[in-house]
Amino acid sequence: MSTILLAVHETYGAVLAQVGNPTPEAPPASEKLLRLVRYFTWFVLLSGIMGITYAGGRFAWEKWTGGGLESPKMVAGAMIGGIVATSAGTIMNAVIGT
Repeated sequence: MSTILLAVHETYGAVLAQVGNPTPEAPPASEKLLRLVRYFTWFVLLSGIMGITYAGGRFAWEKWTGGGLESPKMVAGAMIGGIVATSAGTIMNAVIGT
């Protein structure tokens, strides 16, 4: 019985010695996908800044002309959208590992 276990142990060790430790490798076209994700991130950040700037300008215009105040809703919506986009960006960075 011990001879069989010794033979199995030696065979198992010989097989493991031949397998080796594979080096990690990026999937094909992953650099293009990461570049697209980076461009999308910049687009989201730029659109959020533009949305808050537009809503702030409209808020100032409504205050100056004495019109109805609808722009605080726009500012709040832009800020909530920014929070969602920032959270998604943080999650994606954690997943991608950058």
